[in-house]
Amino acid sequence: MKIVKLEKLIWVLIYGGLLLLCLGLFVRRAGAGFGLLMMVAGTAVALTGAVLVAVRARIAEFKDR
Repeated sequence: MKIVKLEKLIWVLIYGGLLLLCLGLFVRRAGAGFGLLMMVAGTAVALTGAVLVAVRARIAEFKDR
């Protein structure tokens, strides 16, 4: 995977996950189960993006050598 595509994927995951987390907070008032599911999924997606940031940094380290 090219670094440019990885960077785009990272930002989509982070912002998409945070958006889903926020929507889950609002939906939780109407339906506790579905809102909680959205919050957990959003958190997982955002954390996946954060882990990919670390992976991206490691890729740059190896390319600089």
